[in-house]
Amino acid sequence: MANLKYSRQREAIKNYLSSVTTHPTADTVYMHIKEEFPNISLGTVYRNLNLLADIGEAIKITTPDGGDRFDARTNPHYHFYCKCCKRMIDMDFDHMDKINQLASESFDGQIESHTMLFYGICGDCLRKS
Repeated sequence: MANLKYSRQREAIKNYLSSVTTHPTADTVYMHIKEEFPNISLGTVYRNLNLLADIGEAIKITTPDGGDRFDARTNPHYHFYCKCCKRMIDMDFDHMDKINQLASESFDGQIESHTMLFYGICGDCLRKS
């Protein structure tokens, strides 16, 4: 996508995503971007978020509650989804390459990467109950 035209709105969306670790929905991004661009439409935010995901400048995470979340952190990492508070939390551990290797041993083809989403109840929600 070398010919992608520069867009102030897209740049603002990307900057907002980079400034948070909450993995916001498009609606949340829209509410924040609307402060700087009052005439922006929700459709424009959706299109730009999907474009950023398509060109590898964001990650789109589909959640069980039906809302896609977006993450500007594009290096390989996992996510945890709390069924109680609906938060999406980054998870870091060192076994990602090992999982690709294990999967390759039982697959006729070439595995290049994978994604994984863990589900459960986060520590904050456990402490509250």
